[in-house]
This record gives sequence, C-alpha cells and structure tokens, in this order.
Amino acid sequence: MKNRTIAFIGGGNMAFSLIGGLVAGNCPGSNIHVSDPKQESLDTMEREFGIVPFLDDNKSAIDGVDAIVLAVKPQIMSAVVAEISDSINGTPLIISIAAGIREGDLQRWLGGGCAIVRTMPNTPALLQSGATGLYANSMVSAEQKELAESIMRSVGITAWLSEESQLDAVTALSGSGPAYFFLLMEAMEAAGVEMGIPDETARMLTLQTAFGAAKMALESPESSSELRNKVTSPGGTTEQAINTFHDGGFDELVSRALTSARDRSIELADILGEK
Repeated sequence: MKNRTIAFIGGGNMAFSLIGGLVAGNCPGSNIHVSDPKQESLDTMEREFGIVPFLDDNKSAIDGVDAIVLAVKPQIMSAVVAEISDSINGTPLIISIAAGIREGDLQRWLGGGCAIVRTMPNTPALLQSGATGLYANSMVSAEQKELAESIMRSVGITAWLSEESQLDAVTALSGSGPAYFFLLMEAMEAAGVEMGIPDETARMLTLQTAFGAAKMALESPESSSELRNKVTSPGGTTEQAINTFHDGGFDELVSRALTSARDRSIELADILGEK
C-alpha cells in the first residue's frame, strides 16, 4: 500500500473511515487524493490524515492514480462517472462503494474496458468493525483484487463473491443487517422497562448482552446454533423464550425480511441503472 496512490471521489463518512483505516495501516496520507465539494471536509481530512485535497476537482484528483474509489451517493453516480470518464489515465482500478449501482452500468458510463470492483460495506465500517462483500469483473487483475481487498479490509472483514447478483443478498444480510440488531435491541430494552427495569439499566444490560454474544460468536469455532443450544437449558427460562420466538414464526419472518430487502436492492439497481 505504501507505493500505491488512491483517489477518493467523495469525502463522506465512509470515505473518511476508509482513509483513516488506510493511514492507520501505514498508507501515507500523501498517497491519498480526495475530491469533495466541501472545503471543511477536506480541511479535516488533510489535518487528520495528511491527504492531498482537491476542492470539487475530480479530474485532477484521479490523475495518475492506481485506484479510484467512487464514494458518492448512488443518485449522482452516473453524472460523476460520466464527468471523469475521459480523464482516466491508464488502467486504474475502479472501486465502487455505492449500493445498487451495477458493474454493467458503471462500465457503460465509463465508456467500457475498465477494471471494476463493486463493494457492499456496512455502517460498522465507520468504527473499523465493518463487513464488506466484494465482486470483481473479469478485467480486474490478481494484483488489483489484492489492492481492493486491502482498502476495504482497513475497516473490517471482507468476502469475495463469485456472482455480482450475490451483492443484493449481501445488501440484505450485512448491508442492512445492523438495523435488524438495533431493532431487536430496541425491543429488548422496551420489554425490560415494561417488566420494571429502569430505562438506563435496561439499555446498559441490552447493549452489553449484544456485545458479549457477538464476541462469543466471533471467538468461537462453533456455529450460532451450537452456541444457542449451549445456553438453552431444557425446561429453563431461555428455552421458554426461544420457543415463544419459534411459535411466533421468527425464522420465517427473518427470511421474509431479508428477501424483501434483497428484492428492493434489485429494484433500486434497475432504477439507478436507467440514467
């Protein structure tokens, strides 16, 4: 990474996190170009990470770089990509972190012949605890795949996908996934309060329980099912709660929820690709 130059088009929260992770991993800030229309954002990143700022100047930012990270909102992606398409020198890697923008549409807007990696990170990446799915088109070299993985791994774990369509499922699973856990935590807090536990105590116990369960799952070689069985004593309180979840159609509801999220991801990609 020390000898690679990376340009970020867009300096929002995800770009900020990726840049912070890269610099923490010994990528010099002087090797990172950032183009953004907000001077304040550029000033902050220059001060904290030593990046090279480009105020609303995408074409200059991408000049001669090894990789271009497209970190703008999906709604403006087509306009941004069309603007820089004639200014891309050589064969840099194009990395998109925008949800719902297909490789074929990016390729069309860029004019064709580009090495493109699509990624689907999630919001815990803002805390270097993210999970990112990646898909590379056939023009991406092994060296470029390694570069893309290194960039995204700076904010968490990564997983390569063999089919681009799998990114819609990743969007439903890990992309939207943090909200599902927040929803469960919200419901648990509310139930605790309803049973007489003070608000702050219910919140603290819920958060620590969620953290502890995730930590156990991450550090154990056992499956989630095996871990659940270990803490579910026959005839006990946990079994009673689990049975109530199952009786309410919990598994089916989760499946339906993720399927609906995946289907919406496909719909949005169709809409965004029409531009």
